[in-house]
Amino acid sequence: MPGTKYIFVTGGVTSSLGKGIISASLATLLQARGFRVTIQKLDPYINIDPGTLNPYEHGECYVTDDGAETDLDLGHYERFLGVPTSQDNNVTTGRIYQTVINKEREGEYLGKTVQVIPHITDEIKRRIKILGETGKYDIVITEIGGTVGDIESLPYIEAVRQFNWEIGSSNHLVIHLTLLPYLATSGELKTKPTQHSVKTLLESGLQPDILVCRADRKIPREQRKKIALFCNVHTNAVIESLDAETIYDVPLLMLKEKLDSVVISKLKLSSKTEPDLTNWKHFLGILKNPTAEVKIGLVGKYVELKDAYKSIAEALIHAGVENECKVDVTWIHSEDLDESTVAQKLKGLKGILVAPGFGDRGIEGKISAVKYARENNIPFLGICLGMQCAVVEFGRNVLGLKDANSREMSPKTKHPVIDIMEDQKKVTKKGGTMRLGAYNCKLVKGTKGFSVYGTSNIAERHRHRFEFNNKYLKDYENAGMIASGINPDSNLVEIVELVDHPWFIGVQFHPEYKSTVAQPHPLFAKFIGATLKA
Repeated sequence: MPGTKYIFVTGGVTSSLGKGIISASLATLLQARGFRVTIQKLDPYINIDPGTLNPYEHGECYVTDDGAETDLDLGHYERFLGVPTSQDNNVTTGRIYQTVINKEREGEYLGKTVQVIPHITDEIKRRIKILGETGKYDIVITEIGGTVGDIESLPYIEAVRQFNWEIGSSNHLVIHLTLLPYLATSGELKTKPTQHSVKTLLESGLQPDILVCRADRKIPREQRKKIALFCNVHTNAVIESLDAETIYDVPLLMLKEKLDSVVISKLKLSSKTEPDLTNWKHFLGILKNPTAEVKIGLVGKYVELKDAYKSIAEALIHAGVENECKVDVTWIHSEDLDESTVAQKLKGLKGILVAPGFGDRGIEGKISAVKYARENNIPFLGICLGMQCAVVEFGRNVLGLKDANSREMSPKTKHPVIDIMEDQKKVTKKGGTMRLGAYNCKLVKGTKGFSVYGTSNIAERHRHRFEFNNKYLKDYENAGMIASGINPDSNLVEIVELVDHPWFIGVQFHPEYKSTVAQPHPLFAKFIGATLKA
């Protein structure tokens, strides 16, 4: 742990202020100065992980290379930094308590009464230290989920208080993200909610070093001084965070506010160079000044909450920049689609993406969208369940298997072209038991899949229980839907594509999890490239 610095990011006044984006933006600035940085998320809910949470509850479940089902903020961390996260980057209250209870059952506490302090807080501190002790990072940023004052966040705040006392004042700092609401009746931004939020934090024993204040308009100098006076921080540590046109603006806004400089000064870090954001600015320049525009449809069952497909939405932005075009996404609820409405609903789209999901709700609408894309030569990308829908549609309408389906949707189907994986048949517990994390895939030369990646061997992240039924593979390939990507160990079909279609690819994995600002995912980039030619 020697040499590692720790930054804790808390939130106050209200939730959804953007702690994840602020954390990722600060990390980007520090990384651009040459520091090795990682970000960790501490989530106060009692679920072990978000793997069993409904997307309407928590947005998408993000998956890491090592198979962790995590909070969607880890997606922001990876997209901004281009550095993979792991099991250690996301910790929940459920996991903390599970670990402590398991230790108690094993007799590790030698008969002592197990309590929140010190046992729960000690486990939280142990989790915070793990990343710093690897020796891989100069700085570990830890985002604490929830809002200061929440009952469920108290053990985390107390653990941070203890941790900071243990490691010394120059090795840590606390950034508190807060809100300055504007009252039209008085014509001013109000600082009182921020004062109360900091007071609550102080009552828990934590003094913030930096305040990042969200606002919808410029914060006058006098109000910054007022906030600094009442909250015990320096005026230059009151950072303005205005609403941004895009999340990718935030690192530059924080650079303008000198957030990274204040952090470096307070942590007594040595950095004589300014952040090199040349590539970041280039990305933003193309994002804001595209030379073309393309309209694609995203067909899913959770489209009311855009965060349910956050990584896909961001991967499409990256792909647009790669092609110097704006990607205009039309969000289409799969329950609104059927054979009678699909043509009207999807009319005018240059590309169709059928999104992942679970369960049979809206499945027939997805299948209708696949058929429309196939028959009208519209570029198509199917992800996970989207790929499986493509297989079902082809089985029904090309192979003539009228009952073709997935066993997930129809356990008694006569033609289970999508079947449960062999090692999943005896699984009864839902949490953390799917095929998760990165698995290898071997691509067939001469296929569209191979041309996308330009290499024979890739590794992509998975999250599924059902797979293509290889009993039908020969029939599919004879009819024109080929397997262009196969897992070399399990023979699992990873990629299917149509031979006689301009661009039609379905993938069992989730390519969106690996798309970053610096490296847009090739599948999304080629998909958008194909739509520009359509």
